[in-house]
Formats: sequence, C-alpha cells, structure tokens
Amino acid sequence: MIIRVGHSPDSDDAFMFHALANGKIDTGTYRFTHELVDIETLNKRAFHGELELTAVSVHAYAYLNDVYALCHCGASMGDKYGPILIAKPGMTAEQLRRVAVPGKLTTACLALRLWMNALAIGNIELIPVSFDTIQDEVLAGNYDAGLIIHEGQLTYKKSGLELLVDTGVWWMEQTGLPLPLGANVIRRDLPGNTISDVVRLLRESIRYGLDHREEALDYALRYGRGLARNDADTFVGMYVNDWTLDFGAVGRRAVTELLQRAYEAEIVPKRVVPEFV
Repeated sequence: MIIRVGHSPDSDDAFMFHALANGKIDTGTYRFTHELVDIETLNKRAFHGELELTAVSVHAYAYLNDVYALCHCGASMGDKYGPILIAKPGMTAEQLRRVAVPGKLTTACLALRLWMNALAIGNIELIPVSFDTIQDEVLAGNYDAGLIIHEGQLTYKKSGLELLVDTGVWWMEQTGLPLPLGANVIRRDLPGNTISDVVRLLRESIRYGLDHREEALDYALRYGRGLARNDADTFVGMYVNDWTLDFGAVGRRAVTELLQRAYEAEIVPKRVVPEFV
C-alpha cells in the first residue's frame, strides 16, 4: 500500500523522516512516497485530504479534525521558544502596520494573533509571504516586521534584525506550557490497522533518527539552507526530541489549551477537542 507523506523541506522534518525516506526501517507492505512543500501549502492541501499522512500546523488542525486525526508522535513543540517576530532596530510593537507572516493557517500566525490580542494591538495587516524570504523582505523595508519560522530563528541576528517577541517564550509565560507548533496527522478514512501501522512506523523513524543522530543529521543538512552543522544540530534538537516521540500528557494539554484560546479569541470558528491516535 502506498502512503503519501507530506512534510516541510527543512532540517528538522528531514531528520524525522530520514529512516522512512531512505529505507532504514522495515515498512513491511507499505511504501512511503514523500512530498516536500512548505507548511502553509500542506495546510491548504489537507483540506482536500490529498495525503494519507501529512505535517500540518496545529492551528490548521482546528479546521481539519473531521478529516484527520493527530498522531501521538511527530510533534514540533516550542519549549520556551518558538516563532519570532523580528524587525529593524528601533521598531516597536505599537508602530507595526504591515507584518509578513509565513501563512495565516500556521501556528506561528495564531500565536502572533493571540499575542496581539493580549496587548490590544490592532490595525496590523498580516500578509502571507514565503517563509524563506521574510527576513530579506523586512530588510528591504517592504514590511515593518516579519514572523520567522524554521532556521531563521537562529540566524536573524546576523542580518542586523532585532527581536520584538518570541511567541514560545510569551506562551510559556501565559500558560506554563510548551507551544505546540506542528503535528503529523493521519487520514481518518484509512482502515484501523493501517492507521496504527503507519503511526508506529512514523515513531520508529523518529526513534531511528534520535538513535543515529550523526547519520540523520548528515541527511538533514541537505535541507538546512546553508546552516552550519552546529546550528543545524541545535535547530534539530529544538524540534525533534522527546516531545516528538510522544506529545505526552503535557503536550496534549498544550494542544487543547491552544485550540481553546484560539476559539475564545474567535480566531477559529469552532471549539475543537483534539483526538490523538
């Protein structure tokens, strides 16, 4: 059976899926094919249920829970860190009018909107921009600030940009919980045994990467967009770790809290109780 997998072309997802992509574990009767596209594209494709297994933003899951269920493994959690809002020196939150974001369905954008609501900051236009061009767009003066995900979280200072808020730090201060950013979801209409098999194989792939770190990191560096090996290792460690093997009780609570706050803030249209498989 062919299982189509969607994930982002970045070093942490490459690390996570190394074993599945490169035949490092026995997948039995399943053959996994991989489609590497940015997370916002994956969010939008998930509305159509195109892929059996796909990475999505936890924000997007609020609209997709009737089509997909959350895998208990494969999470990207920001534990006192997360997507960052950056700007040129001297810019303040009150001056913001145009902000580049990596997609309106991303959890980064959701966290930013919750932060804006908490500070009663209004009249800000959030404009979707390809995640890998946001720093350059801010430097060029096309936007007042940019919301950075992926490896830009480690490299923005080299460009002379400054931090306005780390949404993961802010979320931890507000809730005492890690910020659940990305997750892997599996299509609900698959047979029950297929769902359990695929989720098990996903976890085995994550475990393999963690147990064979240098090998998996070699593969992940192909998707690091120029990151030095030490920086790539740091970035992978931020988002592929024990949280990725299993959300755990705290991670599950964090997802529930994020979706509840998003509903209360009228950012998502319905109250969603997450279901993990």
